[in-house]
Amino acid sequence: MPEKMTVSAVICELNPLHGGHMSLLGQAREKGGALVCVLSGHFVQRGEPAILDKWARTRLALEAGADLVAELPLPWSCAGAERFARGGVALAASLGTGRLVFGSEYPDSGRLLETAKALLSPGFSAALASLPEDGGLFARRRQEALGQVVGPEAASILEKPNALLGVEYCKAVLSMGLPMKPVALPRLGAGHDQPGVPGEAPSASGLRKMLLAGEGVAGLAPPCTLRAIEKEKEAGRCPASLSHLGRAVLARLRGMGPGDFARLPDVSEGLENRLYKAARQARSLEEFYSLAKSKRVAHARLRRLAMAAFLGLHDQLPPLPPYARVLGMTPVGAGLLKACRLPVVLRAGDLPRLPAQAQEVFRLEAWAGDLYGLCCPEVQPCGRDFTQGVIKKG
Repeated sequence: MPEKMTVSAVICELNPLHGGHMSLLGQAREKGGALVCVLSGHFVQRGEPAILDKWARTRLALEAGADLVAELPLPWSCAGAERFARGGVALAASLGTGRLVFGSEYPDSGRLLETAKALLSPGFSAALASLPEDGGLFARRRQEALGQVVGPEAASILEKPNALLGVEYCKAVLSMGLPMKPVALPRLGAGHDQPGVPGEAPSASGLRKMLLAGEGVAGLAPPCTLRAIEKEKEAGRCPASLSHLGRAVLARLRGMGPGDFARLPDVSEGLENRLYKAARQARSLEEFYSLAKSKRVAHARLRRLAMAAFLGLHDQLPPLPPYARVLGMTPVGAGLLKACRLPVVLRAGDLPRLPAQAQEVFRLEAWAGDLYGLCCPEVQPCGRDFTQGVIKKG
């Protein structure tokens, strides 16, 4: 690999890979000599299991042009936008990334960077502190405070999910002082949560809904994704669904006290008491979300908290990923590892040399993998995180 080869990175879930992803990865590869995918593991930002396991999605990433697929560990993959972005950006930076490429409803990198700078400014902090805490969602108060700094129209960028995530990427780059250029590209295909029609790239959420409903997605996903879905269906691993885990998650929630809830990531403002009461009364996960929900607490946050409790996440984990776990690579990707600034994990035998806190993160990852096996249509055995080798292409 040439010494000065530019490396581009995409932080992604590929849940599952669709036409918009194919276009994004293709353009990202054109912008750099090598392409890194920082890929979420078995549990994703929505607080749910991915529809395909991480190894099936790693193969899809390699087919779509990735040279290296590094796993975004569980504490960051199953987290809110800010923590998700910081973990992904830090991991990408450790692999020598010069460009961070992402899709956005507002494909204006300069505007996203300016928004990020405003959110990091003393003026924004002062504006936010001046707003009364009326029990509403933090996201609404944040947008109102940002509007005082940059104007309401400019602040409306936070209303779009991909643009919001792009702003969080930019914040992470700026706050960590990284020599990384954010590159926003137009988001293609159907809107978020829209199923799409033949000839149009549907959203990942649209594809998931169809797969979970037992509907066919022929003509709505790339051929490689269709092949992966059929292969994983034959193995009894697709579509993975939280519906198989409902009572198990409730059992975990019912066994927790207020102090246990308080130690979960992202719990504040006395939320632990509300979670405890909801867990004692709920007869289903949906009822738990309904009982715990308030004007201040979004549904997505509750899903992540329930999953964090079930998977054993807590608030004493490292602030950033402590290792680079390789899921897949090409020869070019293997060359990138020589300059990696984090311990590289290629196989289970690499674990003993990791620091203690990093080993704990990996144990949580492996535990999540074992529980993911219960989300599959046919229950899968434990231990695959210790037996599955790096997927190689080329």
